[in-house]
Amino acid sequence: MRIMGNNHIRTFMLIAGLTALFMGIGFMLGGQVGMIIALVLAGAGNFISYWNADKIVLSMYKAKEVDEHDRDPLIAGYAKDVKDMARNAGMPIPRITIIENHQPNAFATGRNPENAAVAATTGLLQMLNRREVRGVMGHELAHVKNRDTLTMTITATIAGAISALANFAMFFGGNRERTGGLIGTIAIMFLAPMAASLVQMAISRGREYEADKGGAEISGDPEALASALQKIEQIAHGTSRAAMNEQAERNPATAHMFIINPLNGRGGDKLFSTHPATHNRIAALMKLKVDTKSTPNAQPEHRKRTKADVKLPAFAQPIDKKSDSNDPWK
Repeated sequence: MRIMGNNHIRTFMLIAGLTALFMGIGFMLGGQVGMIIALVLAGAGNFISYWNADKIVLSMYKAKEVDEHDRDPLIAGYAKDVKDMARNAGMPIPRITIIENHQPNAFATGRNPENAAVAATTGLLQMLNRREVRGVMGHELAHVKNRDTLTMTITATIAGAISALANFAMFFGGNRERTGGLIGTIAIMFLAPMAASLVQMAISRGREYEADKGGAEISGDPEALASALQKIEQIAHGTSRAAMNEQAERNPATAHMFIINPLNGRGGDKLFSTHPATHNRIAALMKLKVDTKSTPNAQPEHRKRTKADVKLPAFAQPIDKKSDSNDPWK
C-alpha cells in the first residue's frame, strides 16, 4: 500500500508540474489567452495520456503483440515465461509484445496491472539466454505490480509534448511585443527541451532498485537478472551495431522506461541519467542470492545477511560505495 500511495503522489506531482510548465510557456507566448489555451491543451493531454499513453508508446516503437504459440521458439518461450511468472505472482497477465530492434532491452507500460503491457526487443531474446530473459521480464512485471508504469507512461507522453511546445515557440520568436519578449521566447526554445530530461529525473532511481528486488522475487533468480543487466549495459553502451537504438534516440523522453538506458551516449554526457549505476544494481541483487541453488519462482530467503553471504560474480564491477550510499536495500 505504501508503494502504491507513493506512486499516486508522485504521479499527481508530475502532472501538476507539467501542467504549470505548459501554462507558463503559454503565458510567455500569448499572455493570458495563451495561458488559457495551454491549460486546456495540458488538461486534454493529461486525459489522453492517462487512458492511452501505453498505446502511444507501444505504437511509437511499433511493438507487436505475441503469445506462446508463435512460430519463433524464442518468442514463444518468452511469452510463456511472462505468463507463468505473472500467474505465480498473482498478477493479471499483461499484453506481451516484441519490438524489432537489435539492442537488447525491455520496458513495461500501462496505467495499472489490469491494463499493462510488457515489451522486449528482438535483440534481448537473441543475445541473452532464456534464464536471463526471465530475469529481465521479472523486473518488468515488478514495475507493473508496483504501478510504476502509470508514472512512466504519463512521463514519456507529456515530456514529448513539452519539447513540441518548445519547437512551437520558434514560430513566435520574431514578435518582440509578445509577453516575455524575444528573450523569453529564446529562453523557452533552449530551456524547454531540457524538461524531458528533468521530468525523467523526477522519477526516483529507487524504483529501479525496488523493481530489481521485486523482479528477483518473481523470477526466483536474482543472479540471472544481474547477469542480464551486465550484458545489456555492455552492449547498449558499446560500439557495435546493436548498441544504437534509433527509435529511442528519436524519442529520448521514453529512455527512463527501459531496464537499461537505451541512449548510447555518443551525442552527449550522462548528466541526466535516470538509471542507477549498473554495478550497484548488480551488487544489490547478489545480496539476495541464497546459498542454495535458486529455482524458478522460488522466493529469496529473507534473513539478515553477513558479508560472507555476498558473493559477487566475475561479471560484477567493484562497488563505488559513495555512489551507492542511497541504496534502499541497506
